[in-house]
Amino acid sequence: MDLGTGKDLDEYTVNGEKINHHIIDIRDAGYKYNVYEFQKDFLSAYNEIKGKGKIPVLCGGTGMYIESVLKGYKLLSVPENKELRESLAHKSLDELAIILSAYKKMHNKTDIDTAKRAIREIEIQEYYKNATPEETELSPLNSLIIGVDIDREERRRKISKRLKERLEEGMVEEVKALLDSGIAPEDLIYYGLEYKYLTLYLTGKLSYEEMTSSLEIAIHQFAKRQMTWFRGMEKRGLKINWIDYTLSMDDKVNSILELINN
Repeated sequence: MDLGTGKDLDEYTVNGEKINHHIIDIRDAGYKYNVYEFQKDFLSAYNEIKGKGKIPVLCGGTGMYIESVLKGYKLLSVPENKELRESLAHKSLDELAIILSAYKKMHNKTDIDTAKRAIREIEIQEYYKNATPEETELSPLNSLIIGVDIDREERRRKISKRLKERLEEGMVEEVKALLDSGIAPEDLIYYGLEYKYLTLYLTGKLSYEEMTSSLEIAIHQFAKRQMTWFRGMEKRGLKINWIDYTLSMDDKVNSILELINN
């Protein structure tokens, strides 16, 4: 799961120097990783880096995952409830959405993007209602937060260009290899975005043109939601220092170094 997740491992070499990275390639394809596990893995990497006298840099990822460690959210580890899953297994996506709406107000439609995702969310909500699970030990971090301020149309152009490049680099073949290895289509669809639409194409549910068009739209929508989340982070007290995208790389670096020094 390299191209579809955008690992961009070649970017971890700068001027011939390898930059150590963490929390990449830590789970097998098909595994349903979650923000609670990310907090645990982040804390381990964070302490390891700090222990070496280095400055940890948390780069990329979704806004929710970033905020979960910056603010030290007390997230809960929720085990699998086989009986509940079996009772929900034959319900439609609409029926699952109705059940989930009884637990909470639906802010994020990704909770019901697939039946598996909806069932997992119901499982989590049911567990929250009846148990007091283990909490993380993460404290809020005093961090310098830097964001790249890019014009909306330029962002859209770069997203479309990047999607085209990854398709040309073999993203379809990557997903086909995952399916051929025995990973169930529904397990890849669970991830959403690239893996969802490419799997739907490879299983004959979408034509190539439908896949590329739908995926491009979905990524643009996701990017818009991410920017909304980052603005929300600012409202929730996390100051983001926005760096102008149009600056040269040297100017960007100098701006960041000035922020660090201050």
